[in-house]
Amino acid sequence: MPQKKKGSSFNTIRHSLAHVLALALKRKYGEVAFGVGPVIENGFYYDVEIKNHALSEKDLPEIETEMKKIIEEGLPFQKKTLSLKEAEKLFQKLKQPYKVALLHDLKKYGTTNLKELDLPAQKKVSQVTIYQTGEFIDLCRGPHVKNTKELPLSFNLIKVSGAYFRGDEHNPMLTRITGVAFPTEKELTAYLNFLKEAEERDHRVLGEKLDLFHLDDNLGPGLILWHPKGALLKKIIEEYALSEYLKNGYELVNTPHIAQFKLWQISGHADFYKENMYPRMHLKEINEEEKDDYQLKPMNCPFHILIYKNKIRSYRDLPLRYTELGTVYRYEKSGVLHGLTRVRGFTQDDAHIWCTQEQLPNEISQALNLALKILRKFGFQDFEVYVSTRPKDFIGQKKVWDLATKALTSTLEQNKIKYLIDKGGGAFYGPKIDIKIKDALGRAWQCTTIQVDFNLPERFQMFYIDKNGKKQQPIMIHRALLGSLERFIGVLIEHYKGEFPLWLAPVQVKVLPVSEKNLKAAQKIKEELLTQGFRVTLDLGEDTLAKRIRNTELEKVPYALVIGEKEEKTETVAVRGRGKGDLGTFKLSDFINLLQKELH
Repeated sequence: MPQKKKGSSFNTIRHSLAHVLALALKRKYGEVAFGVGPVIENGFYYDVEIKNHALSEKDLPEIETEMKKIIEEGLPFQKKTLSLKEAEKLFQKLKQPYKVALLHDLKKYGTTNLKELDLPAQKKVSQVTIYQTGEFIDLCRGPHVKNTKELPLSFNLIKVSGAYFRGDEHNPMLTRITGVAFPTEKELTAYLNFLKEAEERDHRVLGEKLDLFHLDDNLGPGLILWHPKGALLKKIIEEYALSEYLKNGYELVNTPHIAQFKLWQISGHADFYKENMYPRMHLKEINEEEKDDYQLKPMNCPFHILIYKNKIRSYRDLPLRYTELGTVYRYEKSGVLHGLTRVRGFTQDDAHIWCTQEQLPNEISQALNLALKILRKFGFQDFEVYVSTRPKDFIGQKKVWDLATKALTSTLEQNKIKYLIDKGGGAFYGPKIDIKIKDALGRAWQCTTIQVDFNLPERFQMFYIDKNGKKQQPIMIHRALLGSLERFIGVLIEHYKGEFPLWLAPVQVKVLPVSEKNLKAAQKIKEELLTQGFRVTLDLGEDTLAKRIRNTELEKVPYALVIGEKEEKTETVAVRGRGKGDLGTFKLSDFINLLQKELH
């Protein structure tokens, strides 16, 4: 992927291109209501409502052509300052209801940024600036280039999508036109090639082609149906991760999918996480004897705490490490759901550690090093590490938060791991280390999280008996090293483009008899490979051998074994490697040695 241009000067160019896009739409379609049109990473967009035309990506080349005409016209970007009242009259006259709505927020809150509305009252606004380019007038603080001739032609409109006005699902749905822009054609071409490669790696497309999973309208958005190959891939990942955890002193637990609502009140989720929780189940509606409401679990932590509290713990029991491949359910708005990477039901490789103050640095360090070891096993070598600090809404005391945050930063520094601060990015109950893995295209994905929590042990009145026979409160570490397995698998698919390494491939070998005459020999080879622990299928089918070989390549199976009369007579197999073609003829024992060597 090309380097991203972060300079403010080029952001000014991208912002100006957004205005040129708006003018081009106005010229082509006449009556257009404009929402917002900001700069984004690598480009810009404009949200619009076009009365008499349903915009599609087929329209983008014509809109681009119109934009280039406007650039050649050398139209000035004219700035003017108006009072709020004057601006409101102007945009009412221009029939721009979304601009009027923005002005109303400016008058009421002093800002149009929804993220700022919960902050202390903003400074009162009495005047605003507008910019005019040709026939297009926009409510805008700028800055812009002087005239359109200063704008490069190295831009491209890439997408048409739906977007709620200002990202609020209660507002009207507008049409978003997204463009990208770079200083040179070379950089633009490189970025468009990157987008093409990313599209070819799209896990949603590959998931269907490789028969791994699908989403179904009859099931509901954000809920995954794993097919046999996908379920097997998930199991391979789970078994590897769990084996590593057990080797590192974790104990396996298992918990239900629902709990009484009062559990989430104790934990604080009912107050601080309710927007991400499904509605309560009122069992009284089906049985009057039921007094308690229940809740689908968004987290596993309160369940693990209850197991800890089931008996009195001694300092000799600590550190105590529980792990669970637990399925949780979180309500995500439908607009943000995306294949496997943003779902409503997912499995976490969850774990919770309870330890003493003295044990805390070592436990954080061990969790961190185990995470890096496991991520490298899956083929990831490049990471971004963040320390996410206290959010606006939190439980506990600030001094306790500071203590927990210091424990995380000190551990990273002692392990000589560079990190960045994600201010306000912590969970409501504690700060955390977040590790983002970079895939084959250099894109960063959030996976690993290690969180220090002094608060839940206090809320649940957890304790252990120290050396002097006194009660002490343990420190709790929440950690998920792969995070959501659904998300992780989505990242793996895109990282490998579906071409999983041999140890991960759901089907490692496909046996292809040339004809039915060779079926018996092929079955014998399949059985031997299964006995040796390999994942094998056999395909005789109705298709020609050439078609079956081609299908094996499309399915991205690492190896295909062709068995014909010649191979039967010589007790050999003709081996084809994924992306390598014909590898020659092998004795079966030699081929098994080849597989074992690759696995180790």
